[in-house]
Amino acid sequence: MDLIEALDYSEPTGYVGFLICYSFLAVAAFSGGALIGRELESGTARPAWTQGVTPARWLAAGLAVPAVALVAGGTVLVLAFRRGWSAHRDLMGDHRAFADVFVARGPATVAYGLCALAVGALTALILRRALPALAVSVAEMWLLNLVLERCRASLWPPVTRTSGTRFELPESAWQLEWGRTASGGHRATYHPPSHFWPLHLVETGIVLAVTALATAAALALLNRRTA
Repeated sequence: MDLIEALDYSEPTGYVGFLICYSFLAVAAFSGGALIGRELESGTARPAWTQGVTPARWLAAGLAVPAVALVAGGTVLVLAFRRGWSAHRDLMGDHRAFADVFVARGPATVAYGLCALAVGALTALILRRALPALAVSVAEMWLLNLVLERCRASLWPPVTRTSGTRFELPESAWQLEWGRTASGGHRATYHPPSHFWPLHLVETGIVLAVTALATAAALALLNRRTA
């Protein structure tokens, strides 16, 4: 395969992976601004609370439909991206350690979307204004993703290999360190391809834990303010 043919396939696929990975920022903006923030700012939520709908049920109903859509849509996007990613591996090179590819190839995509939905709702309940809630929600999710991206390599123990002579790492390994030992040998620390799923699932679990905490905090805050 020549370079031009590889780029014609890998570049558009990479752009798709980028959009899938960071789609949670749009979810955060929607949740904090339009979905919850706008109703709180305009006061349209309060009449619903006086017509037999409890605040908790109002919030749950408002988040349920987007959550189902995020799970269904995110799953379809991940499966489609994985198919496109693996269909022509000789054209793709290997960028599985890249932040966008890492998220787009598994359930972390769905987890980040759900987290953005919950964080946006909580932020809107705190600020009660649509535009500030939109901006802060996006910033919070961007920061969460940045922190996890920086810590990603530490979410699962890497492999360390030493040898008296120079050696090659396994194909598609995520190299973390490479250097000389005190005795003059060679030492490498890396994640082999088999570590993708442990790393990915640990990060997914962390994001889902944040989702659960944000949802619980939103419900508690709403109940306290409307008690």
